[in-house]
Amino acid sequence: MLVTRRNTNVKLVEPPSCSSASTIVFIGRNSRGNWVAQEQSGLYGGLFVNRAQAVKYALFENGHHPETIVELSREIELDMSGRLAASDRVVGARRAA
Repeated sequence: MLVTRRNTNVKLVEPPSCSSASTIVFIGRNSRGNWVAQEQSGLYGGLFVNRAQAVKYALFENGHHPETIVELSREIELDMSGRLAASDRVVGARRAA
């Protein structure tokens, strides 16, 4: 009798920058028309050629929580310094996903 076993060990991996399900990610266009995805405190972010890619990135980084993605109607510039002003981030915001 031949018995085979499958390796059933599965390692669950969290996205690299995901620290909390409540982390807000802002998306919007910058002054050059590129799409920006930016975590609220500047922990992660990036520039994208279209909205779909910005949303895809935001979902990956925040652990697939679409309720935490906010699309801004005003321009947003990628700022990785962590000095984003809270009052600037919420003006003209709407849920994106």
